[in-house]
Amino acid sequence: MLFDAHTHIQFPIYDSTRKDVLRRASDAHVKMLAVGTQYSTSKAAIELSLEYPHDVWASLGFHPSHLDKEWHHDRNEQKENEKELFDARAFSALASHKRVIAIGECGLDYFRIKNNEARSKTKDRQGEVFLAQACIAEITKKALMIHCRPSKGSDDAYEDLLSLLDSRVQNVPRILHFYVGSLAITKKLIEAGFYFTCGGVITFSHDYDEIFKYIPLDRILFETDAPYVAPEPYRGKQNEPAYIRYTVEALCCIRQEPVNKIQDTTYANSLRVFNISL
Repeated sequence: MLFDAHTHIQFPIYDSTRKDVLRRASDAHVKMLAVGTQYSTSKAAIELSLEYPHDVWASLGFHPSHLDKEWHHDRNEQKENEKELFDARAFSALASHKRVIAIGECGLDYFRIKNNEARSKTKDRQGEVFLAQACIAEITKKALMIHCRPSKGSDDAYEDLLSLLDSRVQNVPRILHFYVGSLAITKKLIEAGFYFTCGGVITFSHDYDEIFKYIPLDRILFETDAPYVAPEPYRGKQNEPAYIRYTVEALCCIRQEPVNKIQDTTYANSLRVFNISL
C-alpha cells in the first residue's frame, strides 16, 4: 500500500476524469489525502471523502497565496475568478467533521511576493492566518499540513515558521509539504519534530538528494501534489495519485534502500500521523 499525503483530486480540473483517476489509484493500491486550499476546495475534499470513504480523506486549509493582493486565479483550482476571504469561524466549524484528518494546507509563501512595498504586510497577514489554522489543528488534535516556500535562495520562510510555532503548536504532527529547505534548516526542523513530504521533483532533479538521504525514513511521507509537478515519465502532464510509485522508486535509488522498506515505513508513517485506523 501507498499513501498520497497531499493531492488535490477534488479540484475542478478532474471533474471529467475523476472517477478514472480514482480507479487507477485504487488499482495501484494508493490511498490519499485530498487537501483544501480555501473553504470551497476544503468542502469539496470532504464531499469526495464521503463518496470514497475507504480511499480518500480530507484536509481543511487556506493557502497563503490567497492572501496576496497579486493573487493569481488558478483554473485548475477553481472555475470562478473570485477571490475568497479567510473566515476563521467557518473553518473552525468545519474542522470537527469526521472526514477531516488534517488542517492545511496553510503556512507561509514568500516566493510569490513580488511587491516589495507590500512584503511586510503580506508576511504579517500570512503569519496571522497561518497561526489561526495552527490553533484549529491544536484544538482538534489533527495534523497540520504546512505550505512553506521561502524566497529564492533563502530559508527565510522556514526560519519564520519555527519562530511562529515555537512552543505554541507542539501536540500535533507538523508536516512540511513539498519540502525545499537547505541541509542546515533541515537539521533544525528534524530536531523540532517535523515531518517532510517527498514529491515528484526528485524524479527529474537531484537538488534534494542530500536532503532526503539525511531525513530519517520515519519522518518521510509521499505526495503527488496532483495535478501539479508530475514525475518522470509524465513530467509536464497532469499529475495523479497513481503516479506516486515513480517517486517511491526514485527515493529508493537516492537512499539505496529496498522498495518494500520504503513503502511499508512511509505508509505506516501516514497512518500514524493522520491517526487513520484501517
